[in-house]
Amino acid sequence: MTDQSSAIVETGAPLPGAADPGPRDADRRGLLTALLHDMSVSAWLAGLIAVVVAFAGPSVIILQAASAGHLTAAQTTSWLWAIGVGSGVLCLGLSLWTRTPAIAAWSTPGSALLVTSIDHFSYATVIGAYLVSALAVVFVGISGWFGRLMRAIPAPLVSAMLAGILLPFCIDAVSGSGGHLVVPGAAVLGYLVGKRISDRWSVPLALACGVLAAVLAGRLHTAGLAVGLAQPHWTTPAFSLSAVIGIGLPLFIVTMTAQNAAGVAVSRSFGYDCDDRRLITATGVASLVFAPFGSHGLNLSSITAAICSGPTAHPDPRRRYVAGVACGVFYILVGTFASVLTAVFTDLPPGLIATVAGLALLGALIGSLGASLADTTRCEPALITFLATASGLTLLGVGSAFWGLVLGGAAEIVLNRRRAPRETRE
Repeated sequence: MTDQSSAIVETGAPLPGAADPGPRDADRRGLLTALLHDMSVSAWLAGLIAVVVAFAGPSVIILQAASAGHLTAAQTTSWLWAIGVGSGVLCLGLSLWTRTPAIAAWSTPGSALLVTSIDHFSYATVIGAYLVSALAVVFVGISGWFGRLMRAIPAPLVSAMLAGILLPFCIDAVSGSGGHLVVPGAAVLGYLVGKRISDRWSVPLALACGVLAAVLAGRLHTAGLAVGLAQPHWTTPAFSLSAVIGIGLPLFIVTMTAQNAAGVAVSRSFGYDCDDRRLITATGVASLVFAPFGSHGLNLSSITAAICSGPTAHPDPRRRYVAGVACGVFYILVGTFASVLTAVFTDLPPGLIATVAGLALLGALIGSLGASLADTTRCEPALITFLATASGLTLLGVGSAFWGLVLGGAAEIVLNRRRAPRETRE
């Protein structure tokens, strides 16, 4: 690798004149040949870790929302099937299409929003609100408004927002043990040993050591699980203005600001020049397709994207798209066996999931912090963005990632906006 490409791997940020991380060489080969050539164990493990992280925690929020909305077992399983298969199709298709680790997921803030609002409406009108939100995402993607807005935001502020998103997960690596230190301690030990050997194996070894410790400590119980395929359940949508305002509009806002904006930021922070119009539009179309089966919204991911886009997936940025392909395959498997695999992921000790997620994101946090503070003229706006995002601030139902950019952008305007020269009279 050249010095420049090594710098991309270490910092997660592109350098001026650095090679495009997109694997252009692979474009000259057939799709299958290129994929087989670029395969790596570390990329597949990164995809697996991303799916475990995505399902182990956020799936519990979905189960809470399903309980609050009095959904049947068939509707709940269909919801899990829709977000799993839908996310998998997007990851698989977009990663192969763009030859970058294009990682999709479902809206976690959106599912949290539903916990307190889904029971106010009939399930058919909730599905209708999902469709309206998805249509709005498609419109924004096709129009290109989202891309123009993202390009107007200074790069240090975007990196600071990413750092603010990642910080709580890295803190949870320490504080999320719940007083049980054996399992997360084994994961940390595995990470350090793997780090000493090679960056590529640090996170996989952390997960393996943590799972082994959980088994030996008797904290992993899978007895009595019934194997069966998830059955998608169609719900004919109905439309209600109150449901659109109460669910559709807030869901659209949090999806675009807290999810898609962060997802694009993650991809660009690792040097990938992603086509936001193509990606956003694709997530909107997929949301339309899977909404009648219960999916509340599919979007670009930030946390799991950082896992699949970093050097632990592969030292060569051009070959990390395989992690996106692997993520898609595992998502589809989880969706297909939603009831079984979700129970397994939920049964993993919470401290283990928090620890592995935090360890997997340490490199991305270091890179984004460095990039956010590299421009000395923008340190204060970047720091404000970082602190506001990390605070978890929520106003008007909109998450902290959006408000971090708003506050940081305001500081940027006040501190760095050029004053117009005064006109002098002759």
